[in-house]
Parts: sequence; structure tokens; C-alpha cells
Amino acid sequence: MNGADAGTGGRDVALVLGSSTGGIGRHVASLAAGLLARGDAVTVYSPAETERQFDFAGLGATHVALEIPASPRPADARAVAALRRGLADRPAGVIHAHGLRAGLVAALARRNGTPLVVTWHNAVLGRGVKAKALAVAERYVARSADLNLGASADLVDRARELGGRDVRLGPVAAPILPAPARTRDQVRAELNAGDGPLVLSVGRLHPQKGYDLLVTAAARWRELRPAPTVAIAGTGPAYRKLAAQISTTRAPVLLLGHRTDVADLLAAADLAVVSSVWEARQLFAQEALVAGAPLVATAVGGLPGLVGDAAVLVPAGDVDALDTAVRDLLGDAQRRAELSAAARRQAASWPTEADTISMISDLYDELGAAAGGSSEEPAAGGRD
Repeated sequence: MNGADAGTGGRDVALVLGSSTGGIGRHVASLAAGLLARGDAVTVYSPAETERQFDFAGLGATHVALEIPASPRPADARAVAALRRGLADRPAGVIHAHGLRAGLVAALARRNGTPLVVTWHNAVLGRGVKAKALAVAERYVARSADLNLGASADLVDRARELGGRDVRLGPVAAPILPAPARTRDQVRAELNAGDGPLVLSVGRLHPQKGYDLLVTAAARWRELRPAPTVAIAGTGPAYRKLAAQISTTRAPVLLLGHRTDVADLLAAADLAVVSSVWEARQLFAQEALVAGAPLVATAVGGLPGLVGDAAVLVPAGDVDALDTAVRDLLGDAQRRAELSAAARRQAASWPTEADTISMISDLYDELGAAAGGSSEEPAAGGRD
């Protein structure tokens, strides 16, 4: 990569990510498309399923299948070897890994001092042996990367605590929602929402999302008149547990599965809810604000900084607070209208895709200039 190429493209960029069905994959797809438009050559290394989800090759990038395990295990060695072969066949001017698992594989695979950028999209949650193994991986990745980008301020702080030398807040573009393809009445008829309010949440069915809390609160809302319908769109490992909870509590909750019509769902919703234990730049929270949907969200991770005063924030894990916030908003049309206007203002303040591509491109040029002026070559697998 040559610093003289600033803004003109012509670089060879390797983007590395693991399994994704949501925000990370969309961010990488946006980044790939923007870099290609600038004249860069882009190779995306990801699991085959992630390629099927986001079609990086359809954007014009070269896709190389790279199966990155969800947690540290012996299969990492195969992923590292495969990425190393890929980088030997397609030398990169910069490697940009997204997420801890991709960052670890990239740090172990890179050779010849190729600049490594790691964007931290998620925090390591949980306890026990797995968490300890991931903590070791976190430290290695943070210290190996030439540049660590945190998707939220708490991730920036974490990378610094781990020993990252150059750590910054990373630009992530606001999502672009298509215009709804169906009317509000058509969507509500599909969901059999009747005349009651429609409360919507979208995300992977995973304990991190706190959907068990949302279901518990929703069971209380059966007493409201008219009773709301709660719709959760997404798939994931918590499906069976949530379905059983919904059945046992008779909560008015629909599990919609994977949906590609989030814009339609938001246009039909009276209220959006994010009940997560932790988030950085949660995709659905962004989509809700872009659509002008009144939002109730947990005050965790990067969410408060992301939504500002355009949402009602509640403590994570507090079912009473979530219950009260939703009840209050469902009963106050004026407050919902105020939040809707604030949501659109807040969304307008976020970086656009063009802003994000420009900032990332400038960072690549900065790293390229620094690498060109250094006579030191790091050991294989990154610096520790």
C-alpha cells in the first residue's frame, strides 16, 4: 500500500470476518462496496454461510471461504493456515479483521509486517474456562494489531486496557433502510395484531439479547386493553427456550424467524424495544431510529452514546423498568411523537456510508505511510 494512493484507490485490501447474520456482515459488505468503488481490490475471507448471507462476490469482491470457529479450538490452526495461504496467493497491503475471532486468525496468519487493523464489534461476555481463553485471545489480538478500532467507547477502553498501542473509536455507517413495500395495515393483518399496539424487536435469538426479559414483561401486558402484540424477528440458539417460555407464560409474543422486511415491520410498529445485556452499535436500534420509531433500550455498552436522548433507556435485566417504560409510552401518543422526531434527528447525526469509507480509507493510508517508513519487521503472527 502506498501513501501516495490516498483517496485514489489501487490498494489490495483483505477483509476478514467470522460467522455473521447481522450488523458485522452488513458493515463489511458496505466497506467492501465502498472500497471497490474507490478502485481498491478487495478480498473477503469469511465462512461460506456468511458469503451466502451477504454476497460479497456479487458486490465485486473476491471471496475466499475461511471457516473461523466460534470459539478458540484446534480448528483455529486450519483457519490460520488457510488464511496464510490466501494472503500468499493474494498479497494484501492491509488486513482488516472484524471481531475477536477473525482478529485472532488474522494476527496469527499475517507475514512480512502487513499492517493489521482490528475492529472490535462485541465484548466478551460470560465466565469460566471459555471466558478465560477468550481473554488471552483478546490481549494477543489487541497487542498484535497496528490499529484497534472500537465500535463503541467501552470497546475502545477495553482494547486500551489490553495493551493496544493505537486504539480509536471506529466509524460505522448508519444503516440504509429501503422504503416499506407494504402498508401498515397489511403488515398488521399478517401478524394478526388487530387494533392493539405492535411492539417490535429484531436480533439474533441469543441470551445476550435479553429476550427472556422481554417475554416476561410481555406476559404482564396481556392485561392491557387493547393488549399489544410483541413480535421478535430473528433466529438463533435461544429459539426453543424462548418458545417454551412464551407458551408457559401465555405471553403475546410472536417469534417471526429470519425476516428481510425490517422496514415494513418498523413502519407498522408502534414501539421498538432493545432488551440486550450488552451492545455496541446495535443494528436494530439504528434501524429503529432511522425509521423514526419510538425506542425503549437498555442502557448498556454503546447504546446510550448511540441513541442520545432519542430513546427511553432502562437498566439491563430490570423487568419492572422495562414494563413501566413500555406501558408509559403506549399510553402517551405525544411522547411517542416526540421520540419519533428525536430519533430521525439523532440518526441524521451518524456517519453515512460515504463518511465511513472515507475515514477508513484515510486510516489505511496512514498505516501504509507508517509501514513504509519502518525498518522493523514484526515476528510472524504479529507483535506481543
